[in-house]
Amino acid sequence: MSDEAATAPVVGPEGATWSEDALIRVRGVSKVYRQGELEVPALRGVDLDLAEGEFTAMAGPSGSGKTTLLNMIGALDSPTEGAVSVAGHDVGTLDRGEAADFRLDHVGFIFQAYNLVPVLTAYENAEFTLLLRGTPKEERRERVEGLLERVGLADMMDRRPPELSGGQQQRVAIVRALATHPDIVLADEPTANLDSGTSGELLDLMQELNRKLETTFLFSTHDETVIRRARRVIRLLDGRVDRVETRDEA
Repeated sequence: MSDEAATAPVVGPEGATWSEDALIRVRGVSKVYRQGELEVPALRGVDLDLAEGEFTAMAGPSGSGKTTLLNMIGALDSPTEGAVSVAGHDVGTLDRGEAADFRLDHVGFIFQAYNLVPVLTAYENAEFTLLLRGTPKEERRERVEGLLERVGLADMMDRRPPELSGGQQQRVAIVRALATHPDIVLADEPTANLDSGTSGELLDLMQELNRKLETTFLFSTHDETVIRRARRVIRLLDGRVDRVETRDEA
């Protein structure tokens, strides 16, 4: 690939362009959900840029659009208007199969409810997305065992979710999210079901992984503990970006 091709901008709908300097670009994004004849706006003309390596939180009251915007960035939903570029891909125009492939290759997810498979061990849950990608067995083992050791679960990899605490299950979910070496990890209320001590430990872990692996983290959260740790906080209100707060250190 030529240098010119490598730095060429991504072209979105209606000629919209984004520089590849930003990992994520959101331009004029609106989302309207329809319930019969009723239209419910969730996002209203959102513009947003995120650089590689950020540790950022989206905060706001219920109904402010946090989860909707997170789903747009993760190619789980598409905008009614506007465009979303992630890692050089115009994700709002992907069909279902393309969106699934994009998520597998570029995005790690951490959910409030952990979303682990109860009959699989911690190791099997953590390697699941690598299996879907067809990653060779030895590479899977190297990645998963290394990450489980890093998060303090090396001696628990054969346990199933019911045999693990909530914090331990969320650690498995973090390993699963990171195992594919994603461009970004999207975390939707990842501390909501955890006590404050466990939440703090997990945030310490995610900050360490952010620094050492340079993995980009984007949170959707109500949790002030998460918000205080973020280096940038995007405050949403009524489907719009109300303000952005940036900290030198978090």
